[in-house]
Amino acid sequence: MRRVLVLLKRSAYDLYVARHRDPAFVNGSAEKTKVVENLLDRHRVHESTVQKCKDVLANMSLSWDFLLRDELHSPIRNVDLVVTVGGDGTLLQASHYLDDSIPVLGVNSDPTKTDEVQEQQMEEFDATRSRGYFCAATSEYFEQVLGKVISGKLQPTTLQRISTTIDGTLFSTPALNDVLLAHPNPAAVSRCTFSVVNQQTKSGSLIHSRSSGLRVCTAAGSTAATLSAGGFAMPLESKELQYMLREPILPHPKQKNLMHGFVGSTEAIQVTWGCRQGSIYFDGAHVSAPIKFGTVVTISASGPPVKVFLEQ
Repeated sequence: MRRVLVLLKRSAYDLYVARHRDPAFVNGSAEKTKVVENLLDRHRVHESTVQKCKDVLANMSLSWDFLLRDELHSPIRNVDLVVTVGGDGTLLQASHYLDDSIPVLGVNSDPTKTDEVQEQQMEEFDATRSRGYFCAATSEYFEQVLGKVISGKLQPTTLQRISTTIDGTLFSTPALNDVLLAHPNPAAVSRCTFSVVNQQTKSGSLIHSRSSGLRVCTAAGSTAATLSAGGFAMPLESKELQYMLREPILPHPKQKNLMHGFVGSTEAIQVTWGCRQGSIYFDGAHVSAPIKFGTVVTISASGPPVKVFLEQ
């Protein structure tokens, strides 16, 4: 393992203040000055982690290149390892350009610290930051973890991803975390009909729903929004998907228990969209596709896997 691509996020300070002078942050009011100072503190922590990663890579005689994550537009090739420096969002974005031939190691550049959360819980700023579920390292332990990766003492975990077809056409981005079908206006009701079908027979009971959206997650993504909404954390090795309607509105009594369930490894969830507008969001808000009334979306766990080094 000699060729490394390091993918970096831009800090909020760098993006909104230093580069674009966003008036929402820099109009000079006292309150916004405090916000900017907090963003600058977080920026300094992130930049310190970036510098630590550069120093470690230089000392290990590796060939490496840096790239900002918003500059990534084509599949990643010709490297042995991808290192993401940011949080889970940075690793998720990298995964969209990876197959299972190149593993990825996440470095949480500004992890949540319990003592800071407790000290600041009654103050103006929430000290809770990235959980870094997909990140095996922090600035403090990057050299140690990278050494284990290079020596082979730490092996990557193969994670299942979601495959999505829209009106029969395969969407190019496999989702590692989850997909969400929802109205573009978050205050609007999402209407859809769906069923969990056998991949061979394509048959299953129809479920009619009105809600704020339908989320489908992988085992790896089951500890994120789905768990927060009352779902279940799944074993990483599970090949199933978990679906959940967000805020279902007066479901039929016979279908009330079907608002949340699982999609087996040989099954798919088939959705017919019932609104004039809609969007499918893949691993958050950065990648999406429009849908409309009558669009048929099929979601299964048949997406190409990806290899991720996880915390042991």
